[in-house]
Amino acid sequence: MTNPAEGSRRNQGRRGWLHARADATLADVSPPRPPPPGPARGPRLLVLGGAGQLGWDLARLCGPETTSLRRKDLDIRDAGAVRAMVAAWADHQPPGSSLVIVNAAAWTDVDAAEAEEEAAGAVNVTGAANLAGATEAAGATLIHVSTDYVFAGDEVRPYDVADRPGPVCAYGRTKLAGEEAVRSLTPRHYVVRTSWVYGAAGHNFVKTIARLERERETLRVVDDQRGSPTWSRDLAAGLVALASSGVPYGLYHLAGAGDTTWWGLARAVFEELGADPARVLPCTTSELSLKAPRPAYSVLSDRAWHNVGLSPLPHWRDALAGAFAVDGEALRP
Repeated sequence: MTNPAEGSRRNQGRRGWLHARADATLADVSPPRPPPPGPARGPRLLVLGGAGQLGWDLARLCGPETTSLRRKDLDIRDAGAVRAMVAAWADHQPPGSSLVIVNAAAWTDVDAAEAEEEAAGAVNVTGAANLAGATEAAGATLIHVSTDYVFAGDEVRPYDVADRPGPVCAYGRTKLAGEEAVRSLTPRHYVVRTSWVYGAAGHNFVKTIARLERERETLRVVDDQRGSPTWSRDLAAGLVALASSGVPYGLYHLAGAGDTTWWGLARAVFEELGADPARVLPCTTSELSLKAPRPAYSVLSDRAWHNVGLSPLPHWRDALAGAFAVDGEALRP
């Protein structure tokens, strides 16, 4: 999603298809440093969107268990290339391995998608369908990462997986269509909706606010959109647990616990930086003249996740403190 703060990066035209579900675009952004190998465990993962926040953290957590691909490695819009790559990967795994493909690749620029819905759909719908078909052919499991923006934002309590979607923007429409394509093409799927993701790799809202803290005496951030910030490392850990769990296939929500507004998140970033949060001033979405509408409320309920015995993510404020403790250097670009 485009950063909802005055002074954030403006749309620079078509960026092509992007890596990783996140709050900002990740056009060919390299990770801060190669992730250290982790202990060998769990299923064998093939991650699409490896240059993005979630993909990078999956590699950091799983190490040699993960094969991570970036856009330059595989264009998910190319059905033949996707099928060949997935088949080759599956053929090279140890016999009897549990094979899981994680689709963390997406077009995530909300405003650009509004102007280029067909191009966004080529990634978010066609790309997802290509991966689902290849997953089914390989006998693997697909974890498809989706978004809170599939909802209209007119609720006043957290959205459950049983709630009817109603996206208000092109980005949300393409992500919802991608979910439907996955469900129709392979029964061995987990669709996991998340929200407001930030992390060590790429560009995101938290990094933007950290940069603007140095550059601006004050800044205005929208206070009429409410959601749940999610640290990509926590999200990655949740998906790894899901991949190993054997819980029923289907639709789940997974995001940081609790909720806030973009203004509230920006103030919390200032606090982590030791800066005065009073320098962050609230404004309305209409004041920023954004091209695409956003849901005013997109908090996700993790009831379905909890009901199958999986652990919820930490509260968003605790996670933000943890992110600065672990990835503080990367979060201060």
